[in-house]
Amino acid sequence: MIDKHALAIVSLAGSSLDVLGALYLAYDLLGGEHGPLRAVTRGVTYGTIFGIGYGLGLGPVFGLINGAAHGITLAWEFSRASRHEGQGFWQDAFMSAIRGCGFGIGLAFLFGPVFGTAFGVMSTVGQIVAYRAGVRPTVDYAPGMRPRITLRQFLGAVNRTVGYLAVAYVSAVLAGQRARALPVGLKTGLVIGIVTAVAVTCTPFIEWTADHLPARRMGVVSVTFILVGFSLQSVQYWVELLNVSVQ
Repeated sequence: MIDKHALAIVSLAGSSLDVLGALYLAYDLLGGEHGPLRAVTRGVTYGTIFGIGYGLGLGPVFGLINGAAHGITLAWEFSRASRHEGQGFWQDAFMSAIRGCGFGIGLAFLFGPVFGTAFGVMSTVGQIVAYRAGVRPTVDYAPGMRPRITLRQFLGAVNRTVGYLAVAYVSAVLAGQRARALPVGLKTGLVIGIVTAVAVTCTPFIEWTADHLPARRMGVVSVTFILVGFSLQSVQYWVELLNVSVQ
């Protein structure tokens, strides 16, 4: 037996990979090395890391929504950082709001709309304050061929863990879920903090790869995406052929 929501997520993932594969095949049409595919590469990679990490810790729906939110925002921010372009207050606020909405929607699905709304609003405000204090994803930006994490990045991940633990606790209390406020807060804070630390550690290599990905390798990536996407999309038909129950 397979859950219909899980089947839908698998099919959507397959369709998304097919689209990405087509984009990589159209590398030259999209401007070659000066086109948008470097940002797409960043978005897919960061989205996958956060999506899988959050999905394992807080469920596939939360992972899918927040993988997309983090992939989009981080691709934008790191692409600007690679060109040595800064961000103003409104850009910081917009990026924070996208991630805050992702958290809010994902947690509303898990714990109800009051919890999700409170968490989303507090998350957005907290991220804006952190940006203004100099704590941002691009801090200590330095592409390299090996993963690494600096002290400031590690402390930023710890800060994020404690901050989101507190936000989740308060959100649960506001939603009338005081009995499970502490365990929910601990789980949410730890999941977000650990996934953030892993992503930060991988960032130098991701950034180096995005800026040095050979054009020929784009073709290999595109074919891989299309084949994997086709395989995932076909799952729904195999389920039907094999008479697997869907609920």
